[in-house]
Amino acid sequence: MNRGRELRPGQTCRIRVWERETGGIRTVFESHDLLYEAPNWTDDDRLLVNGDGRLWLLPVDGSAEPKELRAEGLPDANNDHVLAPGGETVFASANDWHVWRVPVAGGAAQRVTADDGAMHFLHGVSPDGRRLAYVRLQPEGENWWASATIHTIGVDGRDDRAVTTHPGPADGCEWTPDGEWMLFNTEQFSPGHAQIARVRPDGSELTQLTFDERVNWFPHTSPDGEVAVYLSYPPGTTGHPADLLVELRLVSTDDWGTPRILAALEGGQGTINVPSWAPDGSAFAFVDYPIG
Repeated sequence: MNRGRELRPGQTCRIRVWERETGGIRTVFESHDLLYEAPNWTDDDRLLVNGDGRLWLLPVDGSAEPKELRAEGLPDANNDHVLAPGGETVFASANDWHVWRVPVAGGAAQRVTADDGAMHFLHGVSPDGRRLAYVRLQPEGENWWASATIHTIGVDGRDDRAVTTHPGPADGCEWTPDGEWMLFNTEQFSPGHAQIARVRPDGSELTQLTFDERVNWFPHTSPDGEVAVYLSYPPGTTGHPADLLVELRLVSTDDWGTPRILAALEGGQGTINVPSWAPDGSAFAFVDYPIG
């Protein structure tokens, strides 16, 4: 039984890398059978992705196929997973709506978040490795997104703090490399129309960064802090669905109003949900899902 998203008839999953120096794009791995999502980039040049409810590792040079990461006790994983500094641990969201700690070398998974009536979707780990940033959903009936706020929590599952209190919805929260800001997408400024914003980790100085007709999600700052990449949906898109013609956009972190389109591709959900920059900032990984 498949435990995650599946490829549509005639669809291909391509794990790809954009090179910062040349602007070139290369394909690391291509699959016609299993749908992979959301690359993280390890310190030893491997990509960590999810697929079929499991976590996988593959070399970024494409020299081998994905190999399953042994995560004993981890429920079916979704596409929200982030490596901790040092690369020995990955924190992963699972379909039990909790965040789990998993050794990258393989071993027993440990649950981090408590049974507090909320759904927890991980998106960031602080630069000092002490705290996690997650989206906290408080569903009302069938409406999962009735309230979606940004929270941080200690890696031991303690000291949960609200960063935003507006019901949003908000998503894609992660720290900038200096730890001074958190980037995320939110509908707070324009209901039904996600834009990129930043906020201090204590919830102060909330600032909108993108102002355009497109629907913008999942900002990721390069390790040197100079640029950021984000996923841009067509105007009028609701949420962050799969299988649309989307754009990967690059901006200087000093000038969010002048984006550069790196690629137009078939994707969306699964393309770049989590931080995927190379540790040296020379490239980032993403996934597209062309049909035909």
